[in-house]
Amino acid sequence: MAFILTRINVGDYDRWKPMFEQDAPGARTEATGHRILRNPDAPNEVLLMIEYGSVHDARVGRDKLLASGVLDRFDDKDNPKVFEHAEQVDY
Repeated sequence: MAFILTRINVGDYDRWKPMFEQDAPGARTEATGHRILRNPDAPNEVLLMIEYGSVHDARVGRDKLLASGVLDRFDDKDNPKVFEHAEQVDY
């Protein structure tokens, strides 16, 4: 299991969310799920966590996202990074 993680200040969450759902870059074609986390003190700042079955699939998704240029419209962002699942502890 692997993930793309990226932080973006989307400016207007309600306007951004439908565009995210369209997935114009096709970055989530091979994804198995995603989570959108919002900063309660700055609700237009989101952390995206997109889950993939493999590191390879996550890298392909990240590359599609970057090649599309869709992130270029956001000044305040961290470029997407791929992380591999290392451990999970449920409490």
